[in-house]
Amino acid sequence: MVTIVDYKSIEKEDGESFLVLVLQGGIEPVKSQATGKVYFTARTANVPATFDEITCRSLVGSQFEGIIRKVKSEPYQYTIKETGEIVKLDYRYEYVIDTDEIIKDQVIEEEFVA
Repeated sequence: MVTIVDYKSIEKEDGESFLVLVLQGGIEPVKSQATGKVYFTARTANVPATFDEITCRSLVGSQFEGIIRKVKSEPYQYTIKETGEIVKLDYRYEYVIDTDEIIKDQVIEEEFVA
């Protein structure tokens, strides 16, 4: 399950803006690479929406099926808001519907079929 926890306006390079819903998955334990200690977190992903701001605001708190998945991406720099630290990342989080994941896991690619 995912929950809509917020929405925000994103401005494109051409100056045009659009709204995204901020989705959050369930809590999961993660082991810190720095300290080796376990902490809890929840993955979030931004998903573009065609709704107006009033509708987006009314959707906050809504829950529906799906998961937030970590996927590889081209490396990019990201600034951590709280500290100002710039880090290099090579992944992003995306929302997927559970059935898409099940199908992906169960389908045999053509190149593997004899």
